[in-house]
Amino acid sequence: MRLLHAVCVALTALVMAGCATPPAEPRRPGISASEQARDDLIKSVQRALVTRCLAERGLTLPTARTTKARDAGGHDRRIQDALFGTGRRELSLTLATGYTITAHTDGCQAAAQRVLYGDQRSWFRAQATVDNLRAEAGARMAADPRFRAALARWNRCVTPPGAARPERPDPAVTARCDRESGLADVRARLEPARLAEVRALRREQLTTYARLRTRALHRAVELATAQPAPHSDADPRTPTEGHDHS
Repeated sequence: MRLLHAVCVALTALVMAGCATPPAEPRRPGISASEQARDDLIKSVQRALVTRCLAERGLTLPTARTTKARDAGGHDRRIQDALFGTGRRELSLTLATGYTITAHTDGCQAAAQRVLYGDQRSWFRAQATVDNLRAEAGARMAADPRFRAALARWNRCVTPPGAARPERPDPAVTARCDRESGLADVRARLEPARLAEVRALRREQLTTYARLRTRALHRAVELATAQPAPHSDADPRTPTEGHDHS
């Protein structure tokens, strides 16, 4: 099965963006220094792999036209099951923030990840950790006495006399209270430090993330250059699973 037309488009953009690579990554023709171009290529190839997997099951990704034209109920359920798997979710990770993220290993999305990243389980853990670094840093900042004190001042500032604090204060009031309470300054000081702490704590997962993403990039270049791609009107959005948070 040939890869999608979008792959060739992304690869062309990647090559046009330049072939230089950061010093930490091996030089290889077709790999751009542009992070956006790299992301676009990986996503395009992953989408093509998912589309091929669905086709082998007699399914196609819906387009805006086909979604309007047919009854979505049963077909959408089949698409979801084929994309993301069914039954018990085999992958699970509880984050430092307390949320638990889960995923299947038997859907087309998982199969595409195995082709690109090699080890779906390691990629799942690394990606979930990296995607939530800022949330973890935010939780640490929220526990800091200086932030809590500034937040209390901010709450008093935005609350009208004799009334409850509005759920969404007026933007002008919010900006004024950010300054007067010192919350903006406290956040500006604490957030970078807390993020640095979290990145140091999660160094192993960050290293795994970088290694597997580099593998996926090289694999995407191989796949995109190995096969010509016909035109396709498939939905250009890359399907992603809505991970469970509990």
